[in-house]
Amino acid sequence: MSDHNSDAVVQSLPLSGIRVLELGHNIMGPACGLILADLGAEVYKIERPGKGDDTRWLEGFGAGFFTCFNRNKKSLGIDLKQERGKELLLRLVEQVDVLIENFAPGTVERLGIGSEVCRLRNPQLIFCSLKGFMPGPYAHRLALDEVVQMMGGLAYMTGPSGRPMRAGASVTDILSGSFGVIGILTALLERRRTGRGQEVQATLFESVAFLMAQHMAGAGVTGDAPPPMPEREKTWAVYELFGTSDGHQVFIGITSDRHWQRFCKVFGFSDWAEDPRLATNEGRVAAGLWFFTELKRRLLQLTKNELITMAEQAQIPFAPVNQPIDLWDDPHLNQSHGLVSTTTMTGDVVRLPKLPLRLQGHSFPLRIQPPSVGQGGGDLLSLIRLTVEEMDELTTAGIVDFLPSPPRHE
Repeated sequence: MSDHNSDAVVQSLPLSGIRVLELGHNIMGPACGLILADLGAEVYKIERPGKGDDTRWLEGFGAGFFTCFNRNKKSLGIDLKQERGKELLLRLVEQVDVLIENFAPGTVERLGIGSEVCRLRNPQLIFCSLKGFMPGPYAHRLALDEVVQMMGGLAYMTGPSGRPMRAGASVTDILSGSFGVIGILTALLERRRTGRGQEVQATLFESVAFLMAQHMAGAGVTGDAPPPMPEREKTWAVYELFGTSDGHQVFIGITSDRHWQRFCKVFGFSDWAEDPRLATNEGRVAAGLWFFTELKRRLLQLTKNELITMAEQAQIPFAPVNQPIDLWDDPHLNQSHGLVSTTTMTGDVVRLPKLPLRLQGHSFPLRIQPPSVGQGGGDLLSLIRLTVEEMDELTTAGIVDFLPSPPRHE
């Protein structure tokens, strides 16, 4: 496998030969499908004929959702509200390994395409249901990333007291989709042993609860409720943001006394290197305001580039405060080939991160740009041997929407 595409590369991808129907919208379902697609599965996004997934047309915060989460997929438009559309989907279910859905609670059952129905048609099917909550008192509730961040404690831990704040990305949607992938891969492995598929469930609320486990464990050990992260007790004397002379901010974290000695040497703070009051982290914490005020003053004399150059030389943890768009020019992401050029719904090109995963040193390439509605759907329909007349009739009736396969990305 390599980052240069060829038929041999596609065949060598780990999930090559696995066929997936994705009844996904917004982020959680599409994120699950994206990971499987990047790993080599043949993923077909099932959308409404004509308009397609709503995320194709979102503006503002959601403007990039479709571009971000739908590469390496094909599309097929099917009107699932019509009986013939539902029956067509069930015929397709017989030809695939995995079905992903993240519709509202009860929707797939109401449409007649729930787990039990689909797995009767294909006992080897892995049916992955992505919801807000596991079965229980909340199972009927509608959920959003922001909803579960609030009720699960993540927003409380992120903002200062009295100002709960959602995380700056759709972390629970993406995490839940990732857990869906873990469940799907586990079920595929078990299918090798049993010959049968099963239902996989992954959820938003329980994913947030899993993230909160470290704080729950801490409370169990100390007996104290954890404060929000901006107000957490100081463990390290130097673990803060520092301003620079050119108006930027850089985080510096000194978490060992060896860090401290290297820091003092490279930054020319010989007076502090020889000061016994500052020789240990405990001493630096005890030094309190006078030390921290003077440290901020000294570092403020440096530009951002000077500060990060010296911090790297000192081999201490550091990070400039970047915006997401700064990642386009990040030297590490570019030199390590961590970004792929992806075509947006408007025809523009944006470079987006690959999966943060490598096997044998190889990452996973972009093979197919995010599809137009129905693009590539004919490949799937060919598996159930529809006649030309049937396909024309279904298209004319607005039940099916498909186009030729998208070109392979070279």
